[in-house]
Amino acid sequence: MRDYTELTRRLADLIVGYGAGVQPGQLVDVTSSTGKEELTREVTRAAYERGATYVDVLYWDPRLKRQRLLHGDPETFGYIPPWLHARIRHLSDEHGARISLSGPVELDAFEGVPADRMGTDALPYLPETSEIIGLRTTNWCVAPAPTRAWAVAVYPQADPEEAYARLWDAVAHICRLDADDPAEAWEARFAETTASAAKLTARRFDAIRVHGPGTDLTVGLLASSRWHAGGQETIDGLRHYPNIPSEETFTTPNPLRVDGYVSATMPLNLYGSIVNGIRIEFEQGRAVKIDAEDNAATLRSACTKDDGGTRLGELALVDRGGRIGPLETIFFDTLLDENAASHIALGAGYLHGVESEADRQRVNSSQIHIDFMIGSPALDVDGITRDGGVIPLLRKGSWQI
Repeated sequence: MRDYTELTRRLADLIVGYGAGVQPGQLVDVTSSTGKEELTREVTRAAYERGATYVDVLYWDPRLKRQRLLHGDPETFGYIPPWLHARIRHLSDEHGARISLSGPVELDAFEGVPADRMGTDALPYLPETSEIIGLRTTNWCVAPAPTRAWAVAVYPQADPEEAYARLWDAVAHICRLDADDPAEAWEARFAETTASAAKLTARRFDAIRVHGPGTDLTVGLLASSRWHAGGQETIDGLRHYPNIPSEETFTTPNPLRVDGYVSATMPLNLYGSIVNGIRIEFEQGRAVKIDAEDNAATLRSACTKDDGGTRLGELALVDRGGRIGPLETIFFDTLLDENAASHIALGAGYLHGVESEADRQRVNSSQIHIDFMIGSPALDVDGITRDGGVIPLLRKGSWQI
């Protein structure tokens, strides 16, 4: 049987040292799931080797959540224990580090749960998350943790051990663990995406139009909307890389200026429910019609948590220079799938995506942030100038600027 010890250790070192950039004396929060114990332990080891004061691991078991959704009172599904709110706020107050290990544990864990119930319990996602990201008080990173159950879902025709090996090989390739120095390899890639972000910011487009099969959407931008890619910096000046992998160039749109329709090009794993065939229509910033071929009720119920749940908080463009899209694989994990294709997010916007204080007051506010993929090589992206001019941005996945 294949030994994954070295890959697990290399991935943990990349997540902790480069992604989250854990510092001596920091508190470190690790959010994980049952089935991911090996990588979780290596992440904990790496954090302590970098001088962490304490590493607090919070494990989630999807089958416990299943019991709540099947047998609990639906009126209580929005309840979040106060100690979970206090935990993340204390970490923010202490300027700690946050690490989250993504990837589904068991895709069949919620079979038989009514779709409308699936969208009501977002845990382990906490509503304070977007606010704390905006405050820039924590250095953080989300990265994938391969599991055998996840591997079987991605490669259903393969033998379970072969599927697990293929998933590990894909994650190693995607995360650039095959490089002599993975951090150096990411620096080279982020130099490319950051350059694209700088060009987009400099143009100060009034809007972005994405159009192609099943999609024709115009997303208005705020006057000081700024494009980002790769790394971020905390208020203490600590450089960190929130997503490993990350192939996107993203911004915060004007939540009142979104019109048209979009069709998802990939399934969305939303709180454990697979939502297929998403189609949404927007008018004056609001999603006025939300449909899907499967589990539409899950998405609708998630978006009705608050007034901002049906408005956009993010627009992200992904070119074909990354490593995920060319694999032509659906991973059922938003972290990987959103970095394979351009996408939008319903819900909370990022404050660092705009530069002026006046525009920060206009950024969409919500308890949710739901990314779903709309991009493909057939999707064209144009920048709309303030005088109505049209500038091609992406054609067949290649930058035109």
